Amino acid sequence: MNFQLKYANSTSPDPVQAVADFASKISHEDINTVIFFCSPDYDLNILGRELKKSFSCTCIGCTTSRQIGAQGFQRTGLVGLGLNKNFSAHTFTIHPLENYAEIAAEIAEAIHHDSKDRPALNRFSLLLVDGLSMIEERLVASLYQQIGNIPIIGGSAGDDLRFEKAHVYDGDGHFISNAAIFAVIETKSTVVTFKVQHFNHSEIELVITEADPEKRLIFEINGEPAALAYAEALGLTVSELTPTIFSSNPLVLSLGDDPYVRAIQKWNADFSLTCYCAIEEGLIVSIAKAEDPVQTLERAFNKVRETLADPVIIGCDCILRRLQFEQDGLDQQIADIMVKNRVVGFSTYGEQYNGLHVNHTFTGIAIGG
Repeated sequence: MNFQLKYANSTSPDPVQAVADFASKISHEDINTVIFFCSPDYDLNILGRELKKSFSCTCIGCTTSRQIGAQGFQRTGLVGLGLNKNFSAHTFTIHPLENYAEIAAEIAEAIHHDSKDRPALNRFSLLLVDGLSMIEERLVASLYQQIGNIPIIGGSAGDDLRFEKAHVYDGDGHFISNAAIFAVIETKSTVVTFKVQHFNHSEIELVITEADPEKRLIFEINGEPAALAYAEALGLTVSELTPTIFSSNPLVLSLGDDPYVRAIQKWNADFSLTCYCAIEEGLIVSIAKAEDPVQTLERAFNKVRETLADPVIIGCDCILRRLQFEQDGLDQQIADIMVKNRVVGFSTYGEQYNGLHVNHTFTGIAIGG
């Protein structure tokens, strides 16, 4: 490879020791950008302070629902990588998230102004956003529409399934909520962005006839109470709808021939469905048909390797996938594939792919030499 990349991780529960371990493996005068993912169990005030002390370069990161690193799946600690000076990162803090449209316009103007008189390099963007904000759909759509022509890969920060508070790192020693970090990274290296999910379209089609996208609620499907219609389509009663059923039978939206997964979180007393992603009224969706997750992941990585030899992959992988892998006894097999393909990333509360927010998906940035 013609760029230096350093992996680092620490499993120490002590934030001072964790950053010291991490920095000892990653620090180098040639490192220009650090990307990290950390457990929410740390004292984030101390962790932020130590990161600020240890790295003078651009530093991008967030809390997670578990990490992915050189050792595979990691339940605690801190993982990440450093990119050398063949990479340059322009980072933007979006805070508060309610002002996303105005800030996205300012970001677009800054990016266009910065790149106007320079030769074009390969560019990609990484979006890390508070995964409890319920604003990811509008944020990523606004960014993608306004910046134009730069692929976006992202993940929603988590708090290890507590669903209380998720944080992104502001680059200046602080972890903040109700915020996002958007980084545009330029490099001479070849870059491929991609997504993969092990769910596809099925013949069971449904029409969303009443919904509240901002609250991620579906009230009616096919003109019936949503939970009733969904259960009937599966040959079940509403009382049989469990988290396992929802996890195994998400909804799939088709854009062209490409499937985009919309996962259901729960059913409510009024028979509405709460989703992990917004779904608009009038959309036709299908109940997903599962494929072999091991084969689909290997196929996706093999396709990337057809373009890039021995790439490094920054990955955002839905926590729902990981929970399913653990339930089905596939977690070690999937972790081995991640290690083999040099994935560094985290388990997310949702994923972003260009202008869309999705679930049950792995979104990735593959960087070649």
